Amino acid sequence: MKHVSIVAAPKALGSTVSIPLEMISAANDIVRARNEKERLVTLEVVSSGNKSVRLSGGLQIQCDKRLSQVEHTDLIFIPGIWGSPKASIHKYPEISQWLRKSHESGALLCGISTGTHFIAEAGLLDGKVATTHWRFFDQFQQHYPKVKLERKRFITCVGNIYCTGSVNAARDIMLHFIELLFGESIANEISRHFTHELKRSYETLLLNQDQKSTHHDEEIIKVQEWLQDNFQANVYVADLAKRFKMSVRSLNRRFKHAANATPIQYLQELRISHAKALLKQSNLVVAEVADKVGYQDASYFTGLFKKLNAVTPNEYRRLVRNKLFVAETHQQPIQ
Repeated sequence: MKHVSIVAAPKALGSTVSIPLEMISAANDIVRARNEKERLVTLEVVSSGNKSVRLSGGLQIQCDKRLSQVEHTDLIFIPGIWGSPKASIHKYPEISQWLRKSHESGALLCGISTGTHFIAEAGLLDGKVATTHWRFFDQFQQHYPKVKLERKRFITCVGNIYCTGSVNAARDIMLHFIELLFGESIANEISRHFTHELKRSYETLLLNQDQKSTHHDEEIIKVQEWLQDNFQANVYVADLAKRFKMSVRSLNRRFKHAANATPIQYLQELRISHAKALLKQSNLVVAEVADKVGYQDASYFTGLFKKLNAVTPNEYRRLVRNKLFVAETHQQPIQ
């Protein structure tokens, strides 16, 4: 049985503790309802001192164990601290020491917002990329100069260490962890239960890709972020270049070098990715799906979809819904 630990520290933001607690608990509830108890995950809230911890805003939480009582764990969530995390890091050095020991034993670590500072204090991020809350970028870089701080990423992943830069990113990354722990079927169910707006974003998709595909061209990252937010609009390369104060030639060259695709290819992949989600999760007809992802011509959309996926939208829908049914009834947990 997999074991998950959520660290509760004084002055921690309640949401950075409750989000992983509630979402994994909900996944366990779904497993119980399906009578698949062998897939249950042991979930514990742990503290460095007293079992009763007062979080930010006066919220009191009762912990299951102290850090010293945890013999083994597979995944650890480290919460963000309200205000500067510097004082908490110095006041509770045992947290970073325990993280180092657990990491050496194979545990995955996820620092939520300023929780990343505890991981950095343990020396586990030296020479690696990481992110944290934007307000503490300069402080983080000053105290941990060996860490490659990513100011343009809300989620980073190197090996078995994950960092998030915001509470929203924590919600997003939870689907990734739930899929690792319980499988895709449960992750899809959790996404539907918590909110229809909670879905795998571009940042989450990066977690399933080769990390070498990431890049550091900040201007192109801005272009990618704009395309993420505006993929449904009519997009012209000339207008895109003007918006970001580049020539068309420079935009195409830099984008291709950074993202291994032209802006139009990247936009097409974004649209098709969103179309796949709609085909899988909605009953919209193909023409409606096409319109929602930015294509008014359903025939063109169908042709492009088949070119990129080797099946038509309707064929894809039949395939994934059949797989979803099989997964919901027979899927085994990830070992």
